[in-house]
Amino acid sequence: MADTLTFTLDTGDVVIQLRPDLAPGHVARISELAQEGFYDGVVFHRVIDGFMAQGGDPTGTGMGGSEKPDLKAEFNDEPHVRGTCSMARAMNPNSANSQFFICFTDCHFLDGQYTVWGQVISGMEHVDALPKGEPPAKPGKIVKATVA
Repeated sequence: MADTLTFTLDTGDVVIQLRPDLAPGHVARISELAQEGFYDGVVFHRVIDGFMAQGGDPTGTGMGGSEKPDLKAEFNDEPHVRGTCSMARAMNPNSANSQFFICFTDCHFLDGQYTVWGQVISGMEHVDALPKGEPPAKPGKIVKATVA
């Protein structure tokens, strides 16, 4: 299984350390989607300053996902801190599919309620530079996603 996921943004690369020890199913799904090119060209449709940047929806609306089945929750004890990568979901805990978010700051109120699957190890400044909004007027996008 891959160790890192790289999101190439317009401003540079964001390298994420994958954590299959915490969420093996989610890491496998994200790696699979990245290898299939699913995330290439997908925008960050919800970027809230001081909170998080959310992406992974091919429709760019926050309502879409992949055609793969939703994932069973893999909630863990890893805290939501700056650079944490976690899965977005609907009210149903087992509804994560392809959408994810990256925390700008400590978001401990999310701990134990969302599946943490990775941590940004370089390029967090590129996440910080994403255009803000719900949705942003000119959203930042993932040019290419690669796993290594």
